[in-house]
Amino acid sequence: MSARHGGNLRTLALRTGLDRDQILDFSASINPLGPPDGLRAAVALALDRVAEYPDPESTELVVALAARHKIASEQIVVGNGSSEILFAVARACGDRRAVIPVPAYSDYAAAVRAAGGRTHWHALPDADDFRLNWHELAGELRDHDLVFLGQPNNPTGLVADSDRLCSLAAQHPSVTFVVDEAFADFVDGYVSLIGRAPDNVLVVRSLTKFYAIPGLRLGYAAGAPQTVARIKAQIPTWSVNVLAQQLGPIFLADEEYARRTIGLVGTERQRLAGELARLPGLRVYPGEANYLLVRVDGAGVTAADLAQRLIGDEIAIRTFAADEHLDERYFRVAVRAAEENHRLVAALAAALGARRAAPRRKPKPALMIQGTSSNAGKSVLVAALCRIMLQDGVRVAPFKSQNMSLNSFVTGDGGEMGRAQVVQAQACRLDPDVRMNPILLKPNSDTGCQVIVRGRPVGNMRVGEYVRFKPQAFEAAKVCYDSLAAEFDAVVLEGAGSPGEVNLKSHDIVNMRMAEYAGAPVLIVGDIDRGGVFASFVGTMEVLAPWERRLVAGWIVNRFRGDPSLLGDALAYTLAHTGRPVRGVVHYLPDLNLPEEDSVAFKSGELDRGGAGQNADGAADGRMLDIAVIDLPHISNFTDFDPFRVERDVRLRIVRSAADLHQPDAVILPGSKNTLADLEYLRHSGLADQITRLAERTATEIVGVCAGLQMLGGGICDPQGLESAVQRSEGLGLLNAQTVLAADKTLVRTTARHGPSGLEVTGYEIHHGRTSVELAKPILTRPDGEVVGVAAADERIWGTYLHGIFDSDAFRRWFVDRLRIRRGWSPVGRVLGCYDIEPALDRLADAVRQSVRMEDVYRLMRC
Repeated sequence: MSARHGGNLRTLALRTGLDRDQILDFSASINPLGPPDGLRAAVALALDRVAEYPDPESTELVVALAARHKIASEQIVVGNGSSEILFAVARACGDRRAVIPVPAYSDYAAAVRAAGGRTHWHALPDADDFRLNWHELAGELRDHDLVFLGQPNNPTGLVADSDRLCSLAAQHPSVTFVVDEAFADFVDGYVSLIGRAPDNVLVVRSLTKFYAIPGLRLGYAAGAPQTVARIKAQIPTWSVNVLAQQLGPIFLADEEYARRTIGLVGTERQRLAGELARLPGLRVYPGEANYLLVRVDGAGVTAADLAQRLIGDEIAIRTFAADEHLDERYFRVAVRAAEENHRLVAALAAALGARRAAPRRKPKPALMIQGTSSNAGKSVLVAALCRIMLQDGVRVAPFKSQNMSLNSFVTGDGGEMGRAQVVQAQACRLDPDVRMNPILLKPNSDTGCQVIVRGRPVGNMRVGEYVRFKPQAFEAAKVCYDSLAAEFDAVVLEGAGSPGEVNLKSHDIVNMRMAEYAGAPVLIVGDIDRGGVFASFVGTMEVLAPWERRLVAGWIVNRFRGDPSLLGDALAYTLAHTGRPVRGVVHYLPDLNLPEEDSVAFKSGELDRGGAGQNADGAADGRMLDIAVIDLPHISNFTDFDPFRVERDVRLRIVRSAADLHQPDAVILPGSKNTLADLEYLRHSGLADQITRLAERTATEIVGVCAGLQMLGGGICDPQGLESAVQRSEGLGLLNAQTVLAADKTLVRTTARHGPSGLEVTGYEIHHGRTSVELAKPILTRPDGEVVGVAAADERIWGTYLHGIFDSDAFRRWFVDRLRIRRGWSPVGRVLGCYDIEPALDRLADAVRQSVRMEDVYRLMRC
């Protein structure tokens, strides 16, 4: 059971009972990229013209085509697909004998028959891969013949010698040569015969195949003006519809789409041909188009048999009827995207009973959460789904191929990864693993970042450098995904930003490309609290390519306040305009107490409302301490201070200006990815002077974490330009320490003994700095004797390289009590707040389970 033409796919679906959208169609040889990204937007503009009659001359399109081929407009005729033009050519040529080298496109003969003409078959030899013998063809020509030639041939994909063709045409001026270049745009380096062939050559071309618009139908022919005039007389008025007339010039101008197509088709054709050739019993013919002709040589197996078996795997291939001059052994397959081609080869191998070398395992159940924007709630929803699946007995792991964040974490084996995937791992009750976040980008300027792959830094890159590095990075991400998926029952993936960011789609490795690789249906979440969520859903669908839209399984409305029944009309509207349902409405969850993924919420001021104490009764005496965290432009690991939010006698403030600093009980300088630039910011903003004045008082404790420690010292040197072009800057001079930024990055999880309190704390180090602390007072020491924290003589000003030091409930309470004592208050002497995200994860899972239809989620994942 096969599809002889892509148009029969609907019939095939009805005959087999399969969902048409589930069938992987290798029978239709159209662009594997799908239509250009701008199709839907262009259609929306063209709809304004639908109420008008089409231009009978297709003037705008003809002018664009004439300019493209550098010929006169009188030499071009446009039709409703190239097939309409082929039939018009046959009618215009009357009862001429048509010479057709076969195998060939079946519509050549159909057009001749419909016009009452005669056909003469010129058989191409299988033994010579169906190559055209010019001498033999010339010997069969008669005066006034009509010759049809595919360039490239369909179905063999071979390209004939253009110079030999022009020479043959020049030698036979009474013969009309119709050269079908319908698939020529897929051939790398091919130069059209338009404008350089003799007048008795008519070139027919299609925009349908290359631009993946078979439903619109658009083709054209170019030749001598008198020939074109005769063909126009055979084509009905208004043959080309308004949409096709409007879209044609837009598509022709999309050179980037053409470049991407040629690159993809060339690479994937070569790979697919090699993989098919390695299967026993198949012979693959050499071709240069976006399809391959294959012959089955296995005993007792026909192409129709293979087609019948493949349709059970929801794959359709192109077989041939007896009148197409190929017997029951032959079939044709389109060149599609890598994963789809891989699926075809695997299915053929199974159908032939062959073993393939290192076949990729069947994809594990997977789901991807993407968003209409950054900070839409993707990370939190992934964590929620991970916890729900864990509760339901599913061994699940999180995955995000690429994360851009300054909020990172060090794993037990010394690898660096994004903090969001650490939280998601905790939701799964797993130890963090760099495979869960194989690529981490840590911005250190507006146009550059440090690139970390599989937990290790590979260098600092500007945007253009990283785009060129992305294919290599993506391969690493795929290896990590496969390794992770092999160990678990299911994987929940997270996207980044939005899949609708058209400036990034061509080199995407984290959204739809990753979903395609993982075989993961996609749910797209939008934040209704921002407004415009339903417009975002519709708009996102509009800018997605067809192959991307096929991956979208639905939408999730996040952070909703109110009665969900009020959304009925909006949900129906979304379904009607996108074809995908809203699968959940998640209520706004205040005070979730989960670490944020990146600094978006931190920078926006969402977190400025203070800690638990602001809305509680404080300690037993009701008094509140004031702890100020300085918001640096390149702040990193800002979640180091989240634990203070559970302390009932602490008000945590984010300070962005000198005027807002006042006289807090403690000032904390956080980590930074560009220490020298942020140090200059402190001076320029006046915060440096304010902090220095506070240091002179005895009431304020000043703490630096990582880069904050370096800033408190006497100076920082960056001789290799790791973070900045500035090689040295004076520090604030509050600690007797000097720092040099070194190429090797310290990445370690460790414990340390805090001398003043006698407590052991746990945390992790992420830094390039090498700080000399011989003249400072050591207060934090690792088991190996390495000093990771120093203080001034009175210990009121101190710094540490240890991220996560305040996660320790006992140490945090000791620190807060010391601030109380400095105020003249009594210490509490016991832990008031436990920093534990487990209850928060369970509360989150309960809320999402009530809001999202998990039975739909499991069905989508095929769990």
